[in-house]
Amino acid sequence: MILLPLLACVCSPLFAATATTLHKPVRHAARHHRLHWTRWNPMFRPSHESLLLQNAEVDRLELPRIQDDDELEALKFSGALQPIVGGESLRFDPRLDPSRRYCRPWTRDFVQDLSQAYYNRFHQQIQVNSAVRTVKIQKKLRRHNRNAAPAEGDTASSHLAGLTVDLQRRGMTQEQIHWMEHYLFYMKALGLVEPEEERRQWVFHIMVSGRYADWRETQDIVPMERTEPTTITADSRAE
Repeated sequence: MILLPLLACVCSPLFAATATTLHKPVRHAARHHRLHWTRWNPMFRPSHESLLLQNAEVDRLELPRIQDDDELEALKFSGALQPIVGGESLRFDPRLDPSRRYCRPWTRDFVQDLSQAYYNRFHQQIQVNSAVRTVKIQKKLRRHNRNAAPAEGDTASSHLAGLTVDLQRRGMTQEQIHWMEHYLFYMKALGLVEPEEERRQWVFHIMVSGRYADWRETQDIVPMERTEPTTITADSRAE
């Protein structure tokens, strides 16, 4: 199942390199190293402004920054946080604690919609590397990753409110990265997501706005593949 309107993802190469003849192996190696770094040209660079936008959405929805496991479990019990369910189109980084494979309901819906569209296009799964976090976990992460967002303040990580997921970027082909960027560009233009492409972790960090739930209700849902007409029976209606 997919949502309409469908994205028209016409991807063009980001880079073009002109081959030259180099006689010294050392110079060739240096040139190769430079090309390796110039290829990092993401559509969604992490920025201070992006963190402010993510936190503005957390504040607009009046969501708490989850402090510890007790608060996390209480939100799960109340249904405010929903489990992300793996399947044919979606898998998890095995290092992600099952107790943190949760997010807000509209974020879960976004991940399901995106992963299904990605699977329909490439017949491969998307991997969830991170979802909800507590302040305690975020502070621990900051000790090991200097690029991680703070646990407090107006640039705090939006993972703390359960709005955000990190989806694996490493291992994707250029075509798959282009597809993801165009999908997210469309959603960002509608004000439904605030994405970043993190270089150190090689993930798509995606905060999903609460507006996604209302927008999703306005979309037509149609089967991805056409099937032959079938006779409707009482049993099939019951399903």
